[in-house]
Amino acid sequence: MKKIGVLFGKERSFPYGVIERINSKQINGVAAEPVSISKVMQGEPTEYAVIIDRISQDVPFYRAYLKNAALRGTAVINNPFWWSADEKFFNNCLATQINVPVPKTVLLPSYELPTDTSNESFTNLAYPMDWQGIFDYVGFPAYMKPFAGGGWKNVYRLDSLADFYQKHPETEQLVMLLQEEIVFDEYYRCYCIGGKHVRIMPYEPRNPHHLRYVADFSPSPERYKLMEDIVLRINQYLGYDFNTVELALRDGVPYAIDFCNPAPDADINSVGQENFDWVIETAANFAIEKALAQVPGQDNLTWGAYIKNSAAGKALM
Repeated sequence: MKKIGVLFGKERSFPYGVIERINSKQINGVAAEPVSISKVMQGEPTEYAVIIDRISQDVPFYRAYLKNAALRGTAVINNPFWWSADEKFFNNCLATQINVPVPKTVLLPSYELPTDTSNESFTNLAYPMDWQGIFDYVGFPAYMKPFAGGGWKNVYRLDSLADFYQKHPETEQLVMLLQEEIVFDEYYRCYCIGGKHVRIMPYEPRNPHHLRYVADFSPSPERYKLMEDIVLRINQYLGYDFNTVELALRDGVPYAIDFCNPAPDADINSVGQENFDWVIETAANFAIEKALAQVPGQDNLTWGAYIKNSAAGKALM
């Protein structure tokens, strides 16, 4: 029996929905269930051929469990080793090298010294930094947000230099990004599953959370294909099996705003019935595909083109 497990936290509609859909297909030798962990012994395999991870970003215990599971052959969606290494600033840096338009973005050191450090810990950091060069490059209005993480936590819209100096202290020890504001004509949130299945959803981030998928943007076939190509390129280079990419269109150009969402919102109450049905069906089919292809004791993870090309000593593109 090839077991597909779903590892999750408070959410309910997606985990139980995808479990029910997998089991309803009655694929011989394949069954799905919530992951159950009673003990974690080093180097011991789990009972799951595939685990869909929805929560380890918030629970370090689960992340360690998944790495051990992957070592012994479980296909984890998403790759826990890459997810541990990845963050939003690197995503933007990679995008600049694979011909994906992104907003002008700068990495900022934390306002407060990290715990257990002192001024001497930052011998290599210029003081003062070239703040004027940073502000001239990004411009205002701008967004300031953590370089890693998500969920719209600690995100600031800044109108001016004075606004920055007032709000930056509130970020305390967080490492932040300062990012150009893209004043968009249209905005889309795009599921990508398996590095090959894309669903482009009109999205309005300025609406209240429960109304963000209520938008009437309608891309032309040419623009749809352009966005689809960008979404696929991003996910194939990063190596994510299940991710969302947010695209803001300014003067017809899709800018990738946020594309490190490896446990993306898939709740029926926010994404709506049609999007929910698509993500359940597509995730179920992909998990079954991974389970049938899984070879016990071998590496069954997805590795992106960035890692594979780098390891092989090949050019990025």
